[in-house]
Amino acid sequence: MRLEKQIPNSMRKRLILEKEILKTMKSEYPYTFEQALKRMQDNVEGFTREELMELQEDSQADWILVDGEVHFNDSFYGSLMKTREDLAARLKDKEPEDENRNFLIENIKNTKAEGGASYFMHLKASLKLKENAVRPGEKIRVHLPIPANCQQSEIKIISTIPEAKYISDAEHPSRSAYFEATADENQEFSVEYSYISSLKYNYPEPSKVSDKQPSFHTEEFEPHIIFTPYIKELAEEIIGNETNPLIKARKIYDYITQNIKYSYMRAYSTITNIPEYCALNLKGDCGVQSLLFITLCRYAGIPAKWQSGLAATPYHVGPHDWAQFYIEPYGWLFADLSFGGSAYASGNTDKWNFYFGNLDPFRMVANSEFQHEFEPKKLYFRHDPYDNQVGECEYEDREIRREEFKAKYELIELKKI
Repeated sequence: MRLEKQIPNSMRKRLILEKEILKTMKSEYPYTFEQALKRMQDNVEGFTREELMELQEDSQADWILVDGEVHFNDSFYGSLMKTREDLAARLKDKEPEDENRNFLIENIKNTKAEGGASYFMHLKASLKLKENAVRPGEKIRVHLPIPANCQQSEIKIISTIPEAKYISDAEHPSRSAYFEATADENQEFSVEYSYISSLKYNYPEPSKVSDKQPSFHTEEFEPHIIFTPYIKELAEEIIGNETNPLIKARKIYDYITQNIKYSYMRAYSTITNIPEYCALNLKGDCGVQSLLFITLCRYAGIPAKWQSGLAATPYHVGPHDWAQFYIEPYGWLFADLSFGGSAYASGNTDKWNFYFGNLDPFRMVANSEFQHEFEPKKLYFRHDPYDNQVGECEYEDREIRREEFKAKYELIELKKI
């Protein structure tokens, strides 16, 4: 009814967006209280109704009201297992020793000893519609993320199935392989690629920081990287009277890794201001923490920007986000807030320090900017309008929602060079 009235086009667009957010929110919180309780009791020894109520009251298990009924976030269980060691210790089927963690710790030792690291990486990413989303015979458009030029070189697109209609330039800020095809039940879109990931070890020293620092990548970028009154006050409290940009960046890194609790998030498209959400709620996943770091750094006059794609080791391949910040004379440095935060929480000071200024080489970087359009542009709503890690797809008349397709990533080969 409201959209039928004479209203400004900008308001019409906003109301359409709000309707989309409501649809997304409902799909992001599928578990009723009883369903969430059953999942916990099926997996955690002796778990009680009272425990779930306590987790709900403390907001450790993310929930909202849907049609007046409590519903928990789709990732509430995984988030609890990652952040609550006491619950993870009660798992009926305990996870094996964290080989991935040990692999990364060993890499840090080697990277520091050798002054850097370089690896050949060969991966495959794929996307397939779920059965209930297939509309046989209709045209479907798909974007799959692929590696871009950055700390990656010798990038090769080995194959695309079906043949990609367009592959964006290697310098594109959100690089992807674009497909057009006819939907059918067995249709899978995939891209296989290889590249060399090389990183040098950085040990930045405050005494060597230049007096003159650049001003690029210090501006606001609506709607998320904005200097709200709270962001300004928080930055000033963290930094105090410090003037050295490297020390300022480290203070921001320390604040986030020591105070922001890791938590899986609902779709970013449903959050009005991501950095402020993180700052106010003291929780967030890798991307949310990275955006808070970027925003605080920019307000402090430190150039900062986004990187994202995949973290890929022999033990785990999955989406990941992190940040970059610029300090003369060192140039662009890295900050992995969630890896640094987990290191701090576990008492691994060496790993905590490493992820301020450095990154492990086991990454696939597809996105070098936050909130950038695809090429060619997607016509309908993106599940994630700010990033692309798993892919996006659409029919000619509507978007295909995240819950309507499956994404898969596979590390085929990893070889030290």
